[in-house]
Amino acid sequence: MTRRWIAVVLAALVLMAAAAVGIRAAQGPHSPSTVQGRGPLIVIGAAGLDWQDVSPDGTPSLWSLLRRGTTAAMTVRSVQLNTCPIDGWLSLSAGQRAGDVGPGGSTETAVTASGQDKPACRALPHLPHAGPVTQVPRWDVWRHAASARPLDAVPGLLAQTLHRQGMCVQAIGPGAAIAAADPSGRVARYTPFGPDLPLSRCPVTIVDVGAVRDQGDVDPRDAVQPKTSHDDQVRRSNRRIAQVVAAAPEDARILVTGLADAGRSEHLRLVALAGPGIPAGEAWSSSTRQPGLVQASDVTATILAESSSEPRPDSAPDSGSKAGPKPGSQPDAPLPEAVSGAPLEAIPLAGGSRLTQAATQDRLQTLRDMGAAADEVRPLVGPFFVTWGLLQVVVYAIGAVLWRRTRRGSRRRQRIADWVAGCATAAAAVPVSTFLANALPWWRAGVPGLAMVGAVALFAGVIGAVALAGPWRRPLLGPAGVVSAATVIALALDVMTGSRLQLSSLLGEQPVVGGRFYGMGNVTFALFGTAALVLAVALAGPLRASGERRLAAATVVALGIAAVLVDGWPGWGADFGGPPALVPAFGFLLLAALGVRLTWRRAAAIVGATVGLLALLAVLDWLRPAPSRTHLGAFVQSVIEGHASEVVGRKLDQNVAILLSSPLTMAVPVGLAAAIYLVARPSSRPGRLLAPLEGVPLLRPGLVALAICWVIGFAANDSGTVIPAIGATLAIPLLIAVGVRRAAGTATPVADPLTTHDAAHPPAAP
Repeated sequence: MTRRWIAVVLAALVLMAAAAVGIRAAQGPHSPSTVQGRGPLIVIGAAGLDWQDVSPDGTPSLWSLLRRGTTAAMTVRSVQLNTCPIDGWLSLSAGQRAGDVGPGGSTETAVTASGQDKPACRALPHLPHAGPVTQVPRWDVWRHAASARPLDAVPGLLAQTLHRQGMCVQAIGPGAAIAAADPSGRVARYTPFGPDLPLSRCPVTIVDVGAVRDQGDVDPRDAVQPKTSHDDQVRRSNRRIAQVVAAAPEDARILVTGLADAGRSEHLRLVALAGPGIPAGEAWSSSTRQPGLVQASDVTATILAESSSEPRPDSAPDSGSKAGPKPGSQPDAPLPEAVSGAPLEAIPLAGGSRLTQAATQDRLQTLRDMGAAADEVRPLVGPFFVTWGLLQVVVYAIGAVLWRRTRRGSRRRQRIADWVAGCATAAAAVPVSTFLANALPWWRAGVPGLAMVGAVALFAGVIGAVALAGPWRRPLLGPAGVVSAATVIALALDVMTGSRLQLSSLLGEQPVVGGRFYGMGNVTFALFGTAALVLAVALAGPLRASGERRLAAATVVALGIAAVLVDGWPGWGADFGGPPALVPAFGFLLLAALGVRLTWRRAAAIVGATVGLLALLAVLDWLRPAPSRTHLGAFVQSVIEGHASEVVGRKLDQNVAILLSSPLTMAVPVGLAAAIYLVARPSSRPGRLLAPLEGVPLLRPGLVALAICWVIGFAANDSGTVIPAIGATLAIPLLIAVGVRRAAGTATPVADPLTTHDAAHPPAAP
């Protein structure tokens, strides 16, 4: 038995490694390189532009940048639910989410404001003339709003950092003045956009070519209403971009960014970087770790990194003098901590420095696909899961009615049990299928929503059929183990190979929101942790029942270690709040597998192991270069600098705000407490609902382990309210399937030694 167990574990590890290597190979080469050059950097802000606007005939200048530059889709989410032009320019100035004040001077963010209307967009400030020093109107209001928000944004940080490096920045156009202002709101060099563009005075020039605003999407309350069509505005922006490119020095690098939304709807926008030494390829940033997807703060980080790499001898500080870099300035100075982004890097595409026409069209289609998937999936999330939940309730209710009307032991009752168990098993496969659906290009279909539902149903049906078709269907927990294994493997392979399936999925990360782009988010962790614990019960339970305590314990340990590493390793899950929930849950399940009572001393040992492992993962992440760190390493740095309490307080405030934001979120702890009561009091009237599950090996300890995981995950994570709710979408259907099969006697029963032998002869505590 032991040799067979070792062989199975080794085979599983080899298969997982082979699958990960195969997926990485299928994704193509992934070796980003820096894009630093020697010439001046010209940043062109074209608010509202996205890749849907680009074509070879309609926007030839943008097409040229796509063909010869490094490109990506870009998240522009700022502090509100949509990003106005002022918000986008302020975020560029701060390198962090910043924005105008909301209705009535509100400084609430989209994270903490519940049900708040999207604020109307104000007009960009009017700067009447060019001059050596210009004051941006309303700057004090924006600075106060930034300081009142829990994001550490510092408007003016970009210009201040360039000044400290001995460099000047030129602003052309009103939006550019916001981005180029120092923390006091003063712009050292400002010129309105016109026929003559001073593009060689400073190492960095920021140009505002105007905004694209959708007539059908703009808020009627907005201060500026579009007077021309969307296409006309796009063509105007393209002409101005062409004018800037034509006037730029030959060695200049051009960075075009669509830094704001075009109306009330959120979309991914465009970013392109071209110039000497910059290959045609995909832009990549360590802040997102996604080829072809970056966030707005990465633009600020790129400006600072590009400028600090090669200070120009003729660059002058913002005082207006012609002096060179200040004595002692650092050409490779690190980015300010307040900048949340990371410099853009390039993943070269086949074709060298210039793509062919066909390759350019393929590249454009890839960028459009990213935007289309993000746009199409968000409206589907709510209706899909409401419908899915209601269908389950209807199926279970019909099954219960038919069950009560049939005779005990009859074939009809067994068929009803098989039908309900099959539906429940397929329902449990739906959560992971929402991720797997992204392996198919459903967003290209004529009716994307229907295609998405079809893709989810396809994968859920396949997983459910496999769970109910093989020899593993005979053991009581066999189908539950198969569904859980599919969930664990799919999510583990995804985070180990770049988290591609999570992006723009029904239960995954939404790029337009920009909350997280890689690793284990709260929703993914809830499914992964729940599935890992159920799988541990399904595998270790029969071993425990057959008297193989050590093998049962080894199975729990092996799965627990694998789950914690996948979830917490900085290069994979990078989840700070996951290991503190997984380690105690698996620790409790380990004691149950060994038949050992939980004492205060053992509980303290589990807590100590949890803290030690989390500290180890965080320190290992902190030892990496600062741009490559995740929030694990960032937290260690905050501890060193004495800001850890602020970070914890901010996350706690966000969690409380989300918890109190709606009746549904407030119901989560109530439901969690009710579930704990059911498990803890099986003899009570509500606890009798779990009677069909009594005697299943390790199942009751497994339910306690789930409760431990959900409670700690709920408390340790910002937005942790989703963890019990999402975990239940997997656990409840599986429990229903197990209970129905056991009550109908359609599965092979296994005696639980915890309720037979161990009840009479409890193990002595060592």
